[in-house]
Amino acid sequence: MSLTRTLSFSSPIQICRIMRPDDANIVGNVHGGTILKMIEEAGGIISTRHCNTQSGDRCVAALARVERTDFLHPMLIGEVAHVSAELTYTSRHSVEVQVNVMAENILTGSKKVTNKATLWYVPFSLQNVDKIIEVPQIEYASPEQEEEGKKRYEAQKMERLETKERNGEAIIPVISPEEYTVGFSQSSLIHLVGPSDCTLHGFVHGGVTMKLMDEVAGIVAARHCKTNIVTASVDAINFHRKIKKGCVVTVSGRMTFTSNKSMEIEVFVDADPLVETAKGKYRAVSAFFTYISLDKDGKPLPVPTLKLETQEEKKRFEEGKVRYLQTKAKRQAEQERQQ
Repeated sequence: MSLTRTLSFSSPIQICRIMRPDDANIVGNVHGGTILKMIEEAGGIISTRHCNTQSGDRCVAALARVERTDFLHPMLIGEVAHVSAELTYTSRHSVEVQVNVMAENILTGSKKVTNKATLWYVPFSLQNVDKIIEVPQIEYASPEQEEEGKKRYEAQKMERLETKERNGEAIIPVISPEEYTVGFSQSSLIHLVGPSDCTLHGFVHGGVTMKLMDEVAGIVAARHCKTNIVTASVDAINFHRKIKKGCVVTVSGRMTFTSNKSMEIEVFVDADPLVETAKGKYRAVSAFFTYISLDKDGKPLPVPTLKLETQEEKKRFEEGKVRYLQTKAKRQAEQERQQ
């Protein structure tokens, strides 16, 4: 039996929700973690639905990776979020989903695109949580479209392998740190995983994890600047291992790079099983968040320069600088294409 299924790329799914006061960050706009959670929900729905269009084991698609996500415009309380998702590529065991977020002012009718994201999902059997299900393949509009998708797949696969090499690193508390150093702003959050955090498998929703990571990154940024801050972008969230219900997760963040108007924060998520203690603590997720500092009127402020004290901090700073310059060059190239 052929698993090929023709999809209409002009018919994405869409979920809508009005933004309420409890969705706000300290600035008064919608919390970046709330938007990331909605993005993941839309991606999870369309990828799980697609992977169950064939006969055999029923499955749930688990989030494996989020590519760079830019926060193009702030979303305001009272606006309606329209989150649309569509499948753009399938490999044998993974699904690529493109998600766009639009904010609608229901009083004026005006709309603006606030976020664009690319997510990768892997389907796991409901009968056996360690069994990865083969993905029904989609039919592409052209061979070129399929080839471009394959290139994206290979690129993210390579980046995930490179990220795993960093997973032995830990964030160590610093006693009486100097202001504007890495140790001064680094922060951690501890959370016990409950049923409301989990999927049908009993593992944590990717969106729940991303919201916790955004909260910690925001604390690091606020401690460094001592001003209002907002999420500007997220650079590749990699989900290395699943987190089970009943685990205690420690979400830790540290400053890695500052430019004149932005700061990069590295965030780790470590999971510690309370019951199955023999398995030990493990690194589950890692990512880089970029924040900007704002004045009381919401205008960008200069970011205090990060003081570097060790060779490792200097190395991470230079790596962050490379990512910053690469992103800046890509943004400029895209702007030139649109002109």
